[in-house]
Amino acid sequence: MQPMISTISTLDSLVVLAYLAAAVVVGLSVGRGNHTLDDYLLGGRNIPWWALLASIVAAETSSATFLSVPGLSFAKSGDFRFLQLAIGYIVGRTLVVVLFLPAYFRGSLFSAYELLERRFGRSTRRIASALFLVARNIGDALRLYLTAIVLSKAMGMSLTSCIIITGVVTAVYTLFGGMRSVVWNDCLQFVVYLVAAIASAVILLQGIPGGFEQLWTYAESHEKLRMFDFSWKLDDPYTFWAGLIGGTFLTLGTHGTDQMIVQRCLSARSQREAGRTLILSGVVVMVQFALFLAIGVALACYFDLHPPAELIKKSDEAFASFIVNNLPQGLLGLTLAGVVAASLSSSLNSSAATVVEDFGSLLRMNDLAPAKRLRISKLVTLIFGVVQIVIAIIAAEMGLTNSVVDNVLAIAGFTFGILLGVFCLGLLPFRISSAAASTGMLAGIGVLIAVKFGPQYDWPLFKATVAWPWFPVIGSITTFTVGALVTPLFPRHDGSVENPAVSPI
Repeated sequence: MQPMISTISTLDSLVVLAYLAAAVVVGLSVGRGNHTLDDYLLGGRNIPWWALLASIVAAETSSATFLSVPGLSFAKSGDFRFLQLAIGYIVGRTLVVVLFLPAYFRGSLFSAYELLERRFGRSTRRIASALFLVARNIGDALRLYLTAIVLSKAMGMSLTSCIIITGVVTAVYTLFGGMRSVVWNDCLQFVVYLVAAIASAVILLQGIPGGFEQLWTYAESHEKLRMFDFSWKLDDPYTFWAGLIGGTFLTLGTHGTDQMIVQRCLSARSQREAGRTLILSGVVVMVQFALFLAIGVALACYFDLHPPAELIKKSDEAFASFIVNNLPQGLLGLTLAGVVAASLSSSLNSSAATVVEDFGSLLRMNDLAPAKRLRISKLVTLIFGVVQIVIAIIAAEMGLTNSVVDNVLAIAGFTFGILLGVFCLGLLPFRISSAAASTGMLAGIGVLIAVKFGPQYDWPLFKATVAWPWFPVIGSITTFTVGALVTPLFPRHDGSVENPAVSPI
């Protein structure tokens, strides 16, 4: 998405730069307490639940959320149906608390994928870790690219310069501050983008002569308040069933098997606090979605009364257009900082934890002194920072369009369904070999690629086109089913847990 933003004032530029500087200062200040690997990767397992709550919500929010979700309700036929997805989010988080958190807190774990080695063997753990590393770093690099587009158009700087500046800020505060820096910067980001969104909503409402009453009348007359759609259409991402089932499976994958989220849970003071954090984060995300959707409806009403000077070609450009043309100096800078803040939640620390813990034996790091392993973790953090910057620059040089970016992000999203499927294999009462689990994962990847990019036909009962919320459902079920079915073909001799009764999953 390339929002319609022109060069902003010096004051607004200073506000954005002040925010970026504050992120670095936070990282440097909290990093002083990092003396061990446990401190660096998990914040000493002593981070307050409310800080982790803000961190998890911020980690799920990006500039695409900030600018695009309002576009869903702003569109001509837009409404609140996107909010159905949040229902699945809450259900999925609840299941994660019941099914996965007890296993994560049963030992002193650093990585979500340590459980897979105990159940299936080291090779499955490494395959899962590699999937996470590829998907998460591509996804965050593209998020960095999209954010740099906004900064470039706003501040009159080159796209490459904006990518480097934003990427370096993220890498620096993560490198020096570790998980504590990530969490406290997430808290700062959460406050900044939420304040910016609320301030924009207030100014929007002030621009509607009849205030809230006129806005409500407009929303009702244009059917903007519809939230539920109980139809069964696989090609529609905004039905109740896609939201409930797809949202549940997606959250089981992202919050049950994604190292970036799991690592935040492991940083909690106890399993109980981690569980409270996860469930409440689902409620906060629902409220946040409702706020952005309400902004979209207000935008539709506002532009109906005050047609913009420049035609809004895409619905997700509406909020950006309003921000630039209607917000006063200072507040514009704060809102732009909010857009940037929504995209700075770092996965670099999680990537470092995955490499050091899941590939440590392969790289001969397990026998190193703790201080040296800590230094290596910081080096790996820096390397991934460079990798994400390079990928973002390549995306910029290729001039990727929105549709291409969305397709790449969809492929990255396949990971969570695959990982969920293999984690669920660990719940079976009989033993699964590493080869069977790996076969299931490969089958899941193959089916998802075929569903996304294969020929599209109209079948008698439904269209073959499948909306994105169903991807994690298809991926996890395929991985689980194939892995279970091929188990008799592969003898178990991979050194994993022999007695499933004592398995940590």
